[in-house]
Amino acid sequence: MNSLNHHQVLVVGGGTAGITVAAHLSKLASGIDIAIVEPSSKHYYQPLWTLVGGGVFQREESEKEEKDVIPEHVEWYQDAVKTFYPEQNYVLTEDGKEIHYKYLVVAPGLQLNWNQIKGLDTNLGKYGICSNYSYNHVEYSWETISNFKEGNAIFTYPNSPVKCGGAPQKIMYLAEESFRNNGVRDKANVTFVSPNDSIFSVEKYARTLEGIIEERNINTMFNYELTEIMADRKLAVFINVTTDEYKTLPFELLHVVPPMSAPDFIRESPLSDEAGWVDVDAYSLQHNKYPNIFSLGDASSLPTSKTGAAIRKQAPVVVSNLYNLIKKRPMRQKYDGYTSCPLVTGYGKLVLAEFVYGNKPKETFPFNQAKERKSMYWLKKYGLPAMYWNGMLKGRA
Repeated sequence: MNSLNHHQVLVVGGGTAGITVAAHLSKLASGIDIAIVEPSSKHYYQPLWTLVGGGVFQREESEKEEKDVIPEHVEWYQDAVKTFYPEQNYVLTEDGKEIHYKYLVVAPGLQLNWNQIKGLDTNLGKYGICSNYSYNHVEYSWETISNFKEGNAIFTYPNSPVKCGGAPQKIMYLAEESFRNNGVRDKANVTFVSPNDSIFSVEKYARTLEGIIEERNINTMFNYELTEIMADRKLAVFINVTTDEYKTLPFELLHVVPPMSAPDFIRESPLSDEAGWVDVDAYSLQHNKYPNIFSLGDASSLPTSKTGAAIRKQAPVVVSNLYNLIKKRPMRQKYDGYTSCPLVTGYGKLVLAEFVYGNKPKETFPFNQAKERKSMYWLKKYGLPAMYWNGMLKGRA
């Protein structure tokens, strides 16, 4: 065994979850040997992409070099994990490295499956087909919205878990307001299409959003998912998830959220549950089969929305329980399922949804957060990015 490739704690994934855990753990115990496996040279604050697609920010403002967010004294393997060998406590990378560990934290994020919608992968970024879920194409969202003149503007939600369940509708509210500002709203038919049977999973916030949709004359097509795009004809094909009935709609603007899953190397590994997610206890975040493995973030089996806010609460639980396991002490910290979705409902308006397991609201501020507020929009625009770069990724929040 190559001692150079052996670490006390190995973190798979250098995104929000992986960096936050490494930062917290290195602050808690400076002597712990930590390494991160992450192939990307860039690190993105993806929640900003809603506002990039809405014309508020340039996409470059969401980007930093990965090397600049890796915590000090944490070794970085710029490589990707290919296979896990949890019985032998090592991973095999795409470059053929065996990296051994005593403890493993698995946080690789989600895989975006663009090719699962026929006609999407090769036509994204043209024909009015846009998506805020792609750094390469997010600015085309604003180009398409700002140049919109008339016709159908369709916003979709996939039949899968997604990064931030509110994001697919946030860009719709910004687009609708932009159409009004540009004097073309009366020529725009705005439609939200989702395989779900309601606009949001938490009733308190759903009531507010339903009121906004009615007030702004936005159409909804629930229980439908996008299956095919005929790009050159500007047609979108949807299927009813309960009846298998097909419906084809023309579009001028089509904002697509791709189906998402855990990465293939997770789904095909011994770490995954039947659904393909890293199989962990919902409260301790410890793996249900391998006690020296923890997981958090989007690729974990935790039954909550996949957001950065959830990771901010999950990371301290992982770090505390992992550190106590190392010290052979009881693991006492529990995660309650907290997550948050800052629902941008217009330029200068936001509903701050916060909730825990069971879709029960758990709010931070001493007022009704189901109401649209300008102050919460400023929090989204300026406060949360600052907290991310200077707090979470530094192990301070």
